[in-house]
Amino acid sequence: MPLDHKRFKVPTNGSFSLSSVRTDDTDGYHGKGDAVEKLASDVEQLRTLQAKLCAQENYGVLVIFQAMDTAGKDGAIKHVMTGVNPQGVDVHNFRTPSSDDLLHDYLWRSVKVLPQRGHIGIFNRSYYEEVLVVRVHPELLKTEKIPISKVTKDIWQQRYEDMNNFERYLTRNGIVVLKFFLHISKEEQRKRLLERVEDEEKNYKVSMLDIKERGFWKDYMKAYEAMLRNTSTDHAPWYVIPSDHKWFTRVVVADVLVNALKKLDPEFPKPTKESRKLLEEVKRALLNEK
Repeated sequence: MPLDHKRFKVPTNGSFSLSSVRTDDTDGYHGKGDAVEKLASDVEQLRTLQAKLCAQENYGVLVIFQAMDTAGKDGAIKHVMTGVNPQGVDVHNFRTPSSDDLLHDYLWRSVKVLPQRGHIGIFNRSYYEEVLVVRVHPELLKTEKIPISKVTKDIWQQRYEDMNNFERYLTRNGIVVLKFFLHISKEEQRKRLLERVEDEEKNYKVSMLDIKERGFWKDYMKAYEAMLRNTSTDHAPWYVIPSDHKWFTRVVVADVLVNALKKLDPEFPKPTKESRKLLEEVKRALLNEK
């Protein structure tokens, strides 16, 4: 069953509203069983496309995941990338900035780990935390050692502009940028947090910080909505993925990624006259071995 993933692509006219995307939407799929075949097909296509991307070494792909806790970022990465050669994929988690990070501009730690040509780079959270958690908790700006004169009422708009310009620079250099916001309801998050409490194997994921941040839910939704409106561009679009059903999240992410790679149309390099000559020499040497 084909997916209309364009339904979840954030428009670039600044008019987007989070309320327009239902967190429990499944685009006509009636259950996990309906999506199994689709996901398996996309994972297999992704495996082939990634191998060609890696061999060609022209384009790179940067995939950004943003979400509230428990929305399924880790699971999406695991299930979608399960068939891809791990040598061609780099996953980076951006947690609280280190003391070294705070001595640099906020993009510094991201720039260091951008994907090389032929690779898929995945950011589990990203520089967008700077207009999300930092906006919800503006006192964090003081820890970033920014000159007071630079912290103005326009700082969030300026950061949107800088992020858009940074991503335009990346795309102009052959780095495809795909951004996913996994959209989960507050009630579904509550259920998943309770599951973590009750499952000993998931206890390590639980902290009181999760509960504290739930108290800022409305503030986070406002920050996400502003981010999506201001930073979804033609060159680096945002996709808001309904995430109350983890299986549907994975299907949409895989479908968007496969379609993006298909547009690149990567191919294994064709042998040149020189390389064919070398191959013949190698063949002769192997055949002549005693």
